[in-house]
Amino acid sequence: MTQTQRDSRNDPYGNRPTLPPSAKLPPLENGDHLSRAEFERRYEAMPHLKKAELIEGVVYVPAALRFKSHAKPHGWLITWLGTYEMATPGVEMGDNPTVRLDLDNEPQPDIVLLIDPAAGGQSRISEDDYVEGAPELIVEIAASSASIDLHTKKQVYRRNGVQEYIVWRSLENGLDWFSLNEGEYLALPPDADGMIRSRIFPGLWLDVAALCGGNMMQVMQGLQTGIQSSAHAEFVQQLAARRSKQI
Repeated sequence: MTQTQRDSRNDPYGNRPTLPPSAKLPPLENGDHLSRAEFERRYEAMPHLKKAELIEGVVYVPAALRFKSHAKPHGWLITWLGTYEMATPGVEMGDNPTVRLDLDNEPQPDIVLLIDPAAGGQSRISEDDYVEGAPELIVEIAASSASIDLHTKKQVYRRNGVQEYIVWRSLENGLDWFSLNEGEYLALPPDADGMIRSRIFPGLWLDVAALCGGNMMQVMQGLQTGIQSSAHAEFVQQLAARRSKQI
């Protein structure tokens, strides 16, 4: 979250409240029980804080992020999803955006991939530049956060209609890819070629063994094969047709 975004944060029910100069908001602390509006006010008052989340009305402030267990796998998945975004007009990727899901949940996922609302996407970008509603795909790098990512967050994302959810358990070097089916998350297994193929984003293919083995060249080769598929070409055409109807 940039300082410009932090300065533009508004109360979701109207204008940002004006506090007297003498008023000092308490800092966000792990375990605080807050409304979303109060969470946003306190977060705005802490410009040094880079990440905080409200999950089921409870504040979570993550520990410092380590390189091998978080930053490096995060960078690999950014590369993978960013390449797909560039090949798929009408799809947008975001790194660590604040997402207003509902009145008790305002997570800051590691990565989101969403469909442009003009092309039929289910979320939107608010006037103050936040994601509102459920992105089609959310990715979390789960190191110290594995317990919440695979339980409470998973339930929140399922309930709010996040269509696909990827959790890379970096300390265990394992990856789970869930797809929403009739209100429940089902794990997507790799196919005979070792690929997991997105059901929401045609052509978004992931060679899980290559990723966990650190072979990003093979991961990107698999993605390029997916991008060159007829299913991806048809998806791009569908997105373009939907967007043209909005013009």
